[in-house]
Amino acid sequence: MSTPREAFARLRQQWFLSDQPTLDPDLFTEDLVVEMPFAAPGHPNRIEGRAAFVAFAQAGRAALPVRFDRCLVTAAHETADPDVIVVEYELGGTVTTTGAKASAPFIGVLHTRDGRICGWREYQHTVAIAAALAGA
Repeated sequence: MSTPREAFARLRQQWFLSDQPTLDPDLFTEDLVVEMPFAAPGHPNRIEGRAAFVAFAQAGRAALPVRFDRCLVTAAHETADPDVIVVEYELGGTVTTTGAKASAPFIGVLHTRDGRICGWREYQHTVAIAAALAGA
């Protein structure tokens, strides 16, 4: 079994720092719930199920004109629940259509069960994301 920190480290490596980002479905439980309370208009704020999330995330990543250059974890907070952490991080990258560099802060609340991610609530700085993509 892995800890929530180890699960986030695997997610970070697979999704943000890989030259060919993919999500290993085994990283998540079958009943995964992903919430994005401040999702941009037209984007879902809740996705239920591993298959639905992996399909959504891979399609979204393929359409995103950004190559992530870094994922800097600025803080990781333990909680009273040993299966939950709160991660503050900043994604930085290059907009592939313009060459512009940009970054945006995020906060994620990661829940694990038996070493797999069963819940992910991500708070996105949608204004920073929109500004980064404005020229795309």
